[in-house]
Formats: sequence, structure tokens, C-alpha cells
Amino acid sequence: MARDFRDVIESLREAGELKVISRPVDIRYIGTLVEESDTALLFENVAGYDMPVVAGLLGSQRRVGISFGCDYTEIHARLEYGLSNPIPSVRTDSAPGRQIAYQLGDDVDLFSLPVPLFAALDGGPMITAGVIIARDDKSGLNAGAYRLMIREKNLTCIDIVTPNDLRRIAERNTAEGKSTPISINIGTNPAVTWATAYRPPPHIDELEIAGGMMDEPVRLSPCETIDVPCIADSEIIMEGEILPTGWTKPEGRFGEFHRSMGALHWNPHVKINAIYTRKNPIYWAFHMPWEVICMYGPIQEASLRRSLKEANINVSAVNITPGGSCYFHAIVSIEARVGDGKLALMAALASDDFKHIVVVDDDIDVFNPLEVERAIASRVQADKDVMIISGVRAKPLDPSLELVTGRMPTTAKMGIDATIPRDLPKERFDKVAYAFEDEVDAQAYLGDTEGNVDTPDEVAITALADRLCEQLLNGDPMYYSEILKQEWSAGNSAVNRALASLHERDLMWQDELGRVCHKNSPQAAVPPTSKLTNRA
Repeated sequence: MARDFRDVIESLREAGELKVISRPVDIRYIGTLVEESDTALLFENVAGYDMPVVAGLLGSQRRVGISFGCDYTEIHARLEYGLSNPIPSVRTDSAPGRQIAYQLGDDVDLFSLPVPLFAALDGGPMITAGVIIARDDKSGLNAGAYRLMIREKNLTCIDIVTPNDLRRIAERNTAEGKSTPISINIGTNPAVTWATAYRPPPHIDELEIAGGMMDEPVRLSPCETIDVPCIADSEIIMEGEILPTGWTKPEGRFGEFHRSMGALHWNPHVKINAIYTRKNPIYWAFHMPWEVICMYGPIQEASLRRSLKEANINVSAVNITPGGSCYFHAIVSIEARVGDGKLALMAALASDDFKHIVVVDDDIDVFNPLEVERAIASRVQADKDVMIISGVRAKPLDPSLELVTGRMPTTAKMGIDATIPRDLPKERFDKVAYAFEDEVDAQAYLGDTEGNVDTPDEVAITALADRLCEQLLNGDPMYYSEILKQEWSAGNSAVNRALASLHERDLMWQDELGRVCHKNSPQAAVPPTSKLTNRA
């Protein structure tokens, strides 16, 4: 995968997934331009600012895959690999991200950075691509991705309203009247952003997960004004401190990843002490919502698969749906054994912040909404197969929640077991498949060519009927399509007439699966009104 942020930009450019805009661009237009573009955009000339802006890097599944050097569907496995094979970070004094002392002390001016407005109802300019590192006296370094809304030339808000490790650290320091030192790292390897957005098990270092994903350690460098390291290969590094103001300052609103406007939050302030950059830095405007949505998909899939694996569920496929913002909804197909559908639901609903899970059999394509809806419509009895759990941990950004000041909200989760009920005949759920669809060259027939007309010979039909009668009496029942295929050279009309001849002679019957058989064969279906058969 790409070694650093600039490698990602170059990989996308080479793949035709990044367009360079050289003409002067008003920063107020950037949000809309990125939203309307089918590629990432690099704005080389942002009017009034001295550094370029790139946005939309992770705004599609294809771009995400390119940034990791693999297919999008393989990224969850790379995250799993990083979890299982973490690589500790290394310390270095050689930090590209600290090559230029951009602004120090009283000269810090956040308004000189090209931070665009995204949604029309946002509360102000938001720094969205910041990976934040703090130190926990008990468990060491903590890394996470949080937004910062610029308030003054050296002051921001930070959105840590949800329960997380950084909030816990800041709450402890605030209770003691102390600031919380943090480094803010913009323009890092996507693996770092990915790992810090993942909710790992307790005492697992997010930066070590990123190292495992990259197959090389994350390089950390000391900061100048705080006792917290920064990510050495960042484009821009800020040194700051979360002030002990508590959760008392208004912050937001913000166009959230779920594609609705978030509520006004109450959050602490952050004072920025210094800004360092690489030579010719590039500002990453992490574009909402799609860069977050496309990032969350593999993260949620990794979490879900891990939970299902621990429950001993054989998973065939997972779809973390874009309609659920690649966060709240998942469809899982499994190789179901008796009881596995509901066991899979319990394991999946306990995984992260999923709200709604649908479990289907592995004959259903989880990426085909029509297939999934077919399974729900034909395999679910709501009183038996819908599971609702109330009062569980919620993602506070969920706009459907009832928010009460001073109380963390809880949510209800729903699971739908759309696997085939094991006490019903499986043949009821056989999918309609068209005869010979794997053999026919449809395009060869859909032109203006003339079709052939069957002209069956009566003698040949009689011989075919006799042969089929013998075969059906002594052999296994056959689907009508199997007979057509077996007697392909005879033609469709001849087969139909031969079977009609058997039916007229009261010799043709069907078994319980609807296959053609001889009336006197042992597989012949018995009418439900009688346990006796009236056979010639």
C-alpha cells in the first residue's frame, strides 16, 4: 500500500481518480465542487491561501481500494491483520511534518489555513482530517479522529461529546483543573486514519494497529511545546491543549456522516500553541459525508466479522450498506445450521454501534436489495424472526434518538432472521432460475435472425414417448427442463408431444418436488386427500 499521504495522491492521479484544478478557486466553492465531482480533487490555487487543498481522496470505494493497494472488499481483512499483528511505533527526530515552523506562539493564525465550509448549515469552518494523539497516564498513548471547529485565530472547539478514550482522559484532567496536551496530525497515511477510527479492544494501541496494516511502524516525533508525540510523516502538525473548560462551549452544527445535520453540541475548547508543516504542505479537507462513509464500511465489517467468528458462525458474505451510511446497517449471509440465524443476530448486534442487522442464507446475494427483500418477504414471520433489544449503547449522532441534557442516550436495536426456517420444506424456497440460462447465447437470438420451427415426426414422437416411459419407470424422477436437455436433438415440440402421449395413457405423474415420474414409480406423489393411490 502507499507509504505516505503523497503516495496516495499520486496513486489516485495515475489511476485517473484525482483531477487537478489549476485555475484559482474560491474556497467557499470547494465543498460543492467535491460533492459534484466523480473523482478526488486537488485545488492547486485556492484564492487567498498559500497551500493547496485536496479533498475526496476516500470518497468512493474504488479510491479507498487504490489508497490501500487492494480491492475495497479486502480492506477489512487488512484491518484484521493489523489487529492480529500490531507493530509498535518507533521514535524519530527526522520528521518531514516538522520541516517548517509555520506559525509559533502568538503568530498562530488558524484562519490562514485553507479550511473550507462543507454543509450550508455548518456552524463554521471545520478541521476534519485531524488524527489526534493524547497521553493516558494509565494506558499510554491514545489516538483518534475528531473534528475541530475554528473559533479564534488560535482557538478551536473539539467534538468529543460521545463516550471515547479521549473524552475520558480530558474529563479526568478537567476534574483536576489541568489541560490535556494533544497533537493534531493532518495528512497522514490512510491506515492511520482507519486504525484510529476503529474501536479496538481495551489497551490496544491504535497506532500499532496502523503499523500492522502498513507492515511497517508508524513514525512518531517529539513535539516542542507539549509532552506528546506527533506523527512524523504528516503534512501539517499542530501542538495544542484541550482546556479544562468542560463541556460548556457550543460547537456545531455539522453535516454528519449519516447525511443529516447534527445537533448543536457542548464541547471543550482547544488552544493551539504551534503549527509545523512539511515543505510545500497539502491541506486535506476530509470531505463529508462520503469520505467518512467509505472509511467506515471496512471498519464496521472487520468488527462484525470478528464478533461472528467468536460466535462460531460460518460467514459467507457481508454488506455494510451505504444506505445505512456504512455504519448502522448490515446484511450478513451465513452457512446456517439449526439456530444459527438468531445466534448470528445476537453476535452481530453486540458488535459496535449497528442498529439493524439482517441475516440471510448463503443463497441470497447480500449486495442485491431485491434478493434481500425477497428473503425478508418469504422467510420471515415477525413474531418469531424479528428481535428487538432496548436500552443499549447508542451512537449519539443518530438523529432518531431522544436527547436529554446530562444523560447519555440509549437506542433500540433490531435484528431480522431471514434464514429459511428449518422446520419447513426447503424446496418451498427454491429460487426461480430460467431454463438453460447458463447455456444460451441470448445476444445471438435477440437480433433479426429467423428462428427454427419444430416439425416433429409422429413415428419419432411415439418412439420418444416409449423410451421416456421406460426411463421414468425404472429411473429417477426428472425436472421437465432436464428432460428437455436430455432430448435436445429431438426438439422442444417433440418432447412436449411425447410427454402428452404419456399423460393421455395415464402413465405420467409427478413426485413431491414436482419432477416428472412414472405413475407407478415409488417416488410418485400421493394425493393429500387419501393415503391410497389409484394407479393403473
